[in-house]
Amino acid sequence: MLSQSGLDLLGAGEYAGAARAFRAAIAADATHVEAHHGLTRALREAGHFEAAVAAALALTVLTPLDALAHTSLSIALQKAGHVPEAEAAAARARILEWKQQLAEGSKASGEGEFRG
Repeated sequence: MLSQSGLDLLGAGEYAGAARAFRAAIAADATHVEAHHGLTRALREAGHFEAAVAAALALTVLTPLDALAHTSLSIALQKAGHVPEAEAAAARARILEWKQQLAEGSKASGEGEFRG
């Protein structure tokens, strides 16, 4: 699989090859979330910070409620020198995490269930 190849290359420190593999995986399936995460990481590790920002933005469009996607965007923005935008993305990630925790807490406690 292209995505697995990208992960292997990423692990070996071959960031350009990893980015190519992840791009190929995304071309084959634009909704492949893990490939988008991998591409963002490969580009960031290669020092292509603006490209990493673009990849992370695409990921947040694909998964707008994914806190990890917004965290990846924040890291890429920070590396690219866009500090205010990075802080905003980090805040968005925290809010999404809190919402998820609240939703999980409500389910665990049975809130919202009708008991009649």
